[in-house]
Amino acid sequence: MKLQDTLSNSEQTLEVSKKIRIYLCGVTVYDESHIGHARTIIVFDVLRKYLESKKIEVEFIQNFTDVDDKIINRAKTENTTVEQISSRYIQRYFNDFDGLNVKRATNYPKATEHIEDIKNFIRKLIEKNIAYVSKNGVYFSVSKFPEYGKLSKKKIDELQSGARIEIDEAKKDPLDFALWKFSDENPLWDSPWGKGRPGWHIECSAMSIKYLGENFDIHGGGRDLIFPHHENEIAQSESYTTKQFAKIWMHVGMVTINGEKMSKSLGNIKSIKHVLDNWGSNIIRLFCLSGHYSKPIDYSEELLKENLIKWRQVESCYYELIHASNSSDSGEIKLLINNIGKEFDNSLESDINTHLALSAFFKLVKEVNHMAAEEKLNSSDAKRIIQEFERMLDILGLVIPKITPDEKKEIDNMITSREQLRKEKKFQEADNIRDKLNEMNIELIDHKGKTIWIRKEKITAET
Repeated sequence: MKLQDTLSNSEQTLEVSKKIRIYLCGVTVYDESHIGHARTIIVFDVLRKYLESKKIEVEFIQNFTDVDDKIINRAKTENTTVEQISSRYIQRYFNDFDGLNVKRATNYPKATEHIEDIKNFIRKLIEKNIAYVSKNGVYFSVSKFPEYGKLSKKKIDELQSGARIEIDEAKKDPLDFALWKFSDENPLWDSPWGKGRPGWHIECSAMSIKYLGENFDIHGGGRDLIFPHHENEIAQSESYTTKQFAKIWMHVGMVTINGEKMSKSLGNIKSIKHVLDNWGSNIIRLFCLSGHYSKPIDYSEELLKENLIKWRQVESCYYELIHASNSSDSGEIKLLINNIGKEFDNSLESDINTHLALSAFFKLVKEVNHMAAEEKLNSSDAKRIIQEFERMLDILGLVIPKITPDEKKEIDNMITSREQLRKEKKFQEADNIRDKLNEMNIELIDHKGKTIWIRKEKITAET
């Protein structure tokens, strides 16, 4: 299996071994996580689940930035502590992403737990004359790293001090970036150079190297992190180790809202809690995986409704499979499953193309629903299909709401009663049972000689 490098123009590929080490830049915990965060983390969740489905061990590290000016400002506004703000939003993060069926990382290191690692990192860069102390803090000297810009394809002599680059007269060069910021305001820590707190970029370098080693397999995050964050990570990390930092870089495209960038000023930020409460995890995951991960994607109610229709087809497929009873064997289904399974896997192995993987998945869904409608779905074929169907569901992180044995017994009894009432031509009473089942989110599908039921996920936005 090969995962292509998606950012650089090189022909590098990642030859997958028995273990893959991944570092994903996590959220800064000062506010609710939003749909943009969801897309990035869901894409990496699918990558991880696919690798694990191939019996490959994945060590997955995702940090929390829990010391940052935004957190400090939020604490001031609310007249509370930085620790209380970060703890609150870390818990909300877990609530959100557990709700999105995202598998938890191997470890979630926090910047505040690794201050000594960060200071040791900075100390070595100063000793190598790659970093220097100024009146405002410790800075990395970009001119000492000739390959600066290799990730973002920017050239040092063309870069100008702009909105993304902090202007500071204490710097030797406008492109130099802070490793340690002097401060007399909490939170702060002692250091050999003065009291203060770490810069943003150094946190990820120190934590990724501590947990994954000096050269690991995949580093990723949102596309907005390419420059300057990941560019700066490479510069300081490779200066520190003299080794290649990460073999593969993966960057997930931004989520826009009706064609506009999400921003507080426009009031169009969609929190994960909001979309989960309205649409549920399956619709959100289908939306986030519907385009190639490296490209932007636009969030709209229309797209979510389209994905809801697709999800209803998935539910129908699942329940048609578990209700299949005819024991005859078509003899052709094995080839169909193999071909669709290969198409699904090849899509994910080719640069994690979830759009094509979903196409393969829905090809299987459509075929099953067609066979059921034509009364050609038998139990032997269904048993073969459901294994592949559930494998794909697991990798995509989609979950069919399950029925308890007691619920199943109740539903089956109600359907038996309805069928008897229909035989007795008591259609009003039969319809009353159907209405009660609808209230339980149970939809009935009448086939020749039998009626099957489908448990539909309740979607608030649908009502």
